[in-house]
Amino acid sequence: MRPILCLTVAGLALSLSSLASAAKITGEYLEARTCNVYTGPCFANAEMDLAGKEALMAWKVDEGSWNDVKLDGLGAALIVQSQGTLGYDGVFPMKAGRVKSVILVDEDATTDQRNALVAFVKDSAKELTRNVLKINAVPISLKNDHIDMVGSFKAGGLAEINTRKLRQSDCVCTNEVVYYKPLTKVDNAGAAYSLKLSYQGKALGSRFINRGIRSAFLATFRK
Repeated sequence: MRPILCLTVAGLALSLSSLASAAKITGEYLEARTCNVYTGPCFANAEMDLAGKEALMAWKVDEGSWNDVKLDGLGAALIVQSQGTLGYDGVFPMKAGRVKSVILVDEDATTDQRNALVAFVKDSAKELTRNVLKINAVPISLKNDHIDMVGSFKAGGLAEINTRKLRQSDCVCTNEVVYYKPLTKVDNAGAAYSLKLSYQGKALGSRFINRGIRSAFLATFRK
């Protein structure tokens, strides 16, 4: 019986390996918040529960599939609004309170691809997508330059992020660190300066635009 058992286990391992391979998806990630993420503790404490209640998270798939649907070249985004500051300082999560959100999916996607993109976003940000108010299909573009830390995201006329590299002059108290972590699991994350963060949709009940703040992350993702 042992050879049969070994073959069964080997077959199961091969099957699980194939499933893991099929679920693999990689790409670019860009995030910006309405509070400083690269900052000193004193600045972070001053902003707590006053700022950082909004965030924009964006993904661009380089290659891969989700729920067995190929998503190469397509993008998606999540706009989040909460009662308190969103974030996690590596020790304590903030008390965000009630969270509501909007999901944006690439208008170039088919119906199956749009459904897969929504499922991918919800899996990537489970705590932030419990109350999705609307799903919009819009033209989406996302480009990251990880050397110069220039990130550019645009979703029609609804949402936008533009960043640049942090400079020495961006250090105000000389005690700056990456105080908050990205809102989802990513790789190769680097903090950047937000030239513009904007959401101009109506679904959340309010719009926001933020300029000139140390509030962004450029990263990659792999799932």
